[in-house]
Amino acid sequence: MADDDRLTIAVDTVRALVADQFPQWAGLEIRQVGVNGWDNSTFHLGEAMKIRLPTAIRYQPQVEKEALLLPHLASHLPYQVPEPVAIGQPGHGYPFSWSVQSFLPGETISATPSPNRNQLALDIAAYLTVLHRVPTGDAPPPGPHNFFRGGALSVYDAETKACLMRSAGRIDAEAAAAVWQRALSSRWTAAPVLVHGDVSPGNLLLRDGRFCAVIDFGCCGIGDPACDLMMAWTFFDGDNRTLFRNTLRLDAETFARARGWTLWKALLELDKPDLQGQAQALTVIAALIAEHQAETGGRGF
Repeated sequence: MADDDRLTIAVDTVRALVADQFPQWAGLEIRQVGVNGWDNSTFHLGEAMKIRLPTAIRYQPQVEKEALLLPHLASHLPYQVPEPVAIGQPGHGYPFSWSVQSFLPGETISATPSPNRNQLALDIAAYLTVLHRVPTGDAPPPGPHNFFRGGALSVYDAETKACLMRSAGRIDAEAAAAVWQRALSSRWTAAPVLVHGDVSPGNLLLRDGRFCAVIDFGCCGIGDPACDLMMAWTFFDGDNRTLFRNTLRLDAETFARARGWTLWKALLELDKPDLQGQAQALTVIAALIAEHQAETGGRGF
């Protein structure tokens, strides 16, 4: 996936879009959120709404998909999700459709200094259990719209093997390749379930220290729930990782595929210039290898 074509969107452009297309909100304050995402640039619109603008054409299909699926999810989940309010059109030099949604109060887990990881292991596992039982409705199957979340890992086989070759010397590439091959050898054989597609500390909100809401369903779709389990290694460790896994009650095959999704993402982080992100990725990869070897007795896959 190309990274250098992402747009930087100025607040003046957002003000012009709102004034032109939604003049009833032209008097509301517009300011960028404190921590922005990757697929979208997000701005506060007053106190109760937010504006999400795709940063590249590959993220534009998420706009109408979220508008369709968020009300369905809200009617089935015991957690808050954003409410779609309006869809804007290209203009003022901005080339894509964009969305207005309700703004949910709270702090992301990533912005919380010392979250209670044991409690979050229980809460997030409970959320995923409920999400994966929501009727699939009109949610689409895996595809470019969600970068194949919920689909077969084989779509990223060539990319992952290229990353493994580049990372030789920084990680145990042979052991990491065994993690990847184990993941590829497994398939989700049950009916497809609803997946969020990007379950991460930046998309989960806390209020008074407790999990309360989920944002950014741009990668939502239906398929294999393994893609939703990456926090087992990117956020949890030790006892809280075990608690998360045990509470989910998913089989070892699903967690093997989840290790594959996590490995793919971690290897991509090694190619980025962020040194802290690289260090975290190395820790994650080591944990994936150790767990895989513990489960297989070091016999490859």
